[in-house]
Amino acid sequence: MQSPILITGAAGTIGHVACKLLVERGSKVRALVRSEDARSAKLASLGVEIVVGDLLDLHAMHRAVEGCERVYFGMAVSPSYLEATVNAAAVAKHHKVSAFVNISQMTASQMSINSTTDSPQQKLHWLAEQALNWSGLPVVHVRPTAFLDTFFLRLSASSIRDHGQIRLPFGNGKTSPIASEDVARVIATILENPGPHIGKIYELTGPRSQDMNGVAEEFSKALGDPITYVNVPWEPWRKQLENSGRLPRHALSHLATMALLKQQNRYDRLTSDVEKITGKPPLGVYDFVLRHAGFYMTGG
Repeated sequence: MQSPILITGAAGTIGHVACKLLVERGSKVRALVRSEDARSAKLASLGVEIVVGDLLDLHAMHRAVEGCERVYFGMAVSPSYLEATVNAAAVAKHHKVSAFVNISQMTASQMSINSTTDSPQQKLHWLAEQALNWSGLPVVHVRPTAFLDTFFLRLSASSIRDHGQIRLPFGNGKTSPIASEDVARVIATILENPGPHIGKIYELTGPRSQDMNGVAEEFSKALGDPITYVNVPWEPWRKQLENSGRLPRHALSHLATMALLKQQNRYDRLTSDVEKITGKPPLGVYDFVLRHAGFYMTGG
C-alpha cells in the first residue's frame, strides 16, 4: 500500500500547490496545517488527508509523520524556524523516513561559519541546513531565489495599479525572481522519486537575470501600459512598510535585508535547475504578470 507524502506548511502557496500537483499525479498526500479553514477544506476536497497541528508541537509532528516515508518541510518566515526544523527532523529520523525535502534560500550559498547577513531569517535557514546535514537524514535542499509573488506582486501591485510604477529600493542590482508555483513543481517532482536527489542542493531562479528597468519593460508588455521603475530610498521604503502594519518585525527585517542585498547585486544569479528537474522552464516576469493581470489592474 502506498504511504502518504507529508507536506508541511500546506496552507501556504508552495505547500498548497505541491499537494495539488502530487494528488493530480496519483500520489497519496497528507497535509499538516495549523488550523482548519477554507484552504484546508479545498485540499480535503481534492482527497488530501488533513492533519491539524503545530510544527513546534512534538506530538503533532508524530501524528503527521507516522506512516510517511517522504516529507517536505516548509514553514513561513518565523523566529521559531530553526526550532521547528529540528523538531520535524528529530521526528522524521525517529520514523526512518526515506526522504526529507527542505526548502531554504539561495542566499545560504553565500553564507558560512564566518559570514552571514543582517536577516535573522536567512541565518536561521543556514543554521537549519547545517542541523539537517548533521542529522544523517536523507536530505534534499531546495534553495529558491527571491519570489515574484512577494516583491513584485504583494508589495508592488498597488503602486503599479495606481501610478504605473514599481517602487522598490533595488538600485541597479540585477535579479532573477521565481514564481512560487515553479518552486512547488520542483518539490513535487523530487518527492515523487526522491532517490536520485538525496544529498543534493538545488538553486532555483527565473529564466533571466536583469535590472529593474528590464523588469519594468516586461510588466509594460504584459499589461499593455507603460510601467516604470522608481528606485526609492531604502529607509523611507522600510519605514513605510513598517508603518503599514502588514508584517511582523522578523519578516520586515528579512525583506529589508533582501532589498539591501539586491542593491549590492547579490541576487544576480541564474541556474537551469527548474528545467533540469521538471523538464519545463520557469515562468518569466512577462508570463507571471499575464497570469496575475487582474490583480495588477483591478486588485482582484
